[in-house]
Amino acid sequence: MEGYFTDKRKGRKRRRRRRWRRGGTGGISLSMAKRVYQDWKGSNNFILGGRLIFGPDGRTLLVTFSLIVVPVIIFCIFVARHLRHQFSSHNAGYAILVVAIVFTIYVLVLLLLTSARDPGIIPRNSHPPEEDIRYDSSLSVEIGGRQTPTLQFPRTKDVIVNGIPVKVKYCDTCMLYRPPRCSHCSICNNCVERFDHHCPWVGQCIGLRNYRYFFMFVSSSTLLCIYVFAISAFYIKVLMDDDQGTVWKAMKKSPASIILMAYCFISLWFVGGLTGFHLYLMGTNQTTYENFRYRSDNRVNVHDRGCFGNFFEVFCTEIKPSKNNFRAFVREEVQRPTLPVMRATDIEDRSMDRRAKVEDDLDIGEDLLKISQRRNIEELEEDIRSRGSSGPPHNTSEVDSYIGIGSDFRAPTIRSEARHSSWDRRSGSWDTGTEVPSIPTVTEQRGNVAQN
Repeated sequence: MEGYFTDKRKGRKRRRRRRWRRGGTGGISLSMAKRVYQDWKGSNNFILGGRLIFGPDGRTLLVTFSLIVVPVIIFCIFVARHLRHQFSSHNAGYAILVVAIVFTIYVLVLLLLTSARDPGIIPRNSHPPEEDIRYDSSLSVEIGGRQTPTLQFPRTKDVIVNGIPVKVKYCDTCMLYRPPRCSHCSICNNCVERFDHHCPWVGQCIGLRNYRYFFMFVSSSTLLCIYVFAISAFYIKVLMDDDQGTVWKAMKKSPASIILMAYCFISLWFVGGLTGFHLYLMGTNQTTYENFRYRSDNRVNVHDRGCFGNFFEVFCTEIKPSKNNFRAFVREEVQRPTLPVMRATDIEDRSMDRRAKVEDDLDIGEDLLKISQRRNIEELEEDIRSRGSSGPPHNTSEVDSYIGIGSDFRAPTIRSEARHSSWDRRSGSWDTGTEVPSIPTVTEQRGNVAQN
């Protein structure tokens, strides 16, 4: 009895293990299934199994890391270490060293949060949006001998933002209509929500989900530069007071302080100016992309909520979760047959080609009509001559009335059906309709007349 229950438990474990292997992969084993980050269509780089996402220029992140860490190390060794005992409280000088280290770690964390997370990438579609597709049967395309209606959809459409219509564009790469304030980054090859710019210093796009961390990183770097510059200048002042010398003597005694002051002064022009510019953008609720592109358009900013509301939106609203699960397994979709998408120039060319083909068919049909008439007349005349030489002459009026020699000759059947003829491109021969009478039929009727 005990062995029975043991085997039953083992069977349940085996079934759970098989279900776990099949789960989420459509019956494909986990070793064969690809994850989203492995089949990613953009230009991003992933590490740690898709947990961190960087731009294609993520290596520049190492340069930015060095520009922050190396000066701080020099500052701690050659400046902050000598200021540990310069205050009335014996251990108060250690605070200068601790603040520099902690503040640098804080800046590096902000740099990682800016560059290693999804900036707001919109997942691309595998086919155009069906709700916006229009089929125009009047502008059809011939595919495989059949007329197929062309597929058309508008390049822009209007959406309402705060009661004002705003045009959004269709992205051919991602096959979607970009939401308002969204743009396609040519470097990362992704559509990014609230696209601000692509920053080469962090190696990532700046968008909806990392703009807050980007501004905090830039402003914190500005404060770090000010801190290092101020403490280095203070150390020069301490050296002057201790030796009662001049500035030049203090500079010779601590050249590292002068180098740090010059480096921080130059860096402040960059990160400080960037901080001020983004403060202006946040106060007016603009992005860098919108400011540079629509500066001269004098258009109304439909996203402006007032200065306080704009800052509240950036710093106090909840960051939306990512729309991409980079570690999920890829689900294979059945490829849908795509109809040809025609543009205005293609439609005109197709219509002109179609008209030219119809005109050619009409001309060829008329030529066939003339040829068929000529053959019928020649055969009838030859038959009359042969009968005249071998048998008694017939009444010419009867013969003329039958063959229709003169101005009253008509070939109504041939004339009406000659226009239905068409050139068979595959076989390389002319194909006439089944209703067109053939030459043997005319010969048979001619024989009946001869017998009468």
